[in-house]
Amino acid sequence: MSEKRFSVAQLDAITPVPCPCGQARRAFHDVPGNKLATVHLTEISADSRAHYHKVMTEIYIVLEGEGYLEADGERIPLKPMTSVMIKPGCVHRAVGNLKIINVPMPPFDPADEFEV
Repeated sequence: MSEKRFSVAQLDAITPVPCPCGQARRAFHDVPGNKLATVHLTEISADSRAHYHKVMTEIYIVLEGEGYLEADGERIPLKPMTSVMIKPGCVHRAVGNLKIINVPMPPFDPADEFEV
């Protein structure tokens, strides 16, 4: 067997990039053939912007901080170990100083991100 069947990412070593929620460290987007999911370590900023995706489902897992998620007009309280699945078309934004793991499925595609 010459090709590895696993990939490893050190999330805190990945350079963050701006996103509507704040800053995201995106892992596994460059793995050849990956059509399943990516993993993002995201730091939510106070000025996160409402957005939605037409194709992608996201799972948020709160690691640190407290706040709430606005999802289709509802406020969902967030605290460590809260997890929320956000389906395509759901207008959402996180509010508060939070650190989350975000699991986008299929892998994150910037063309599938629409601000409101």
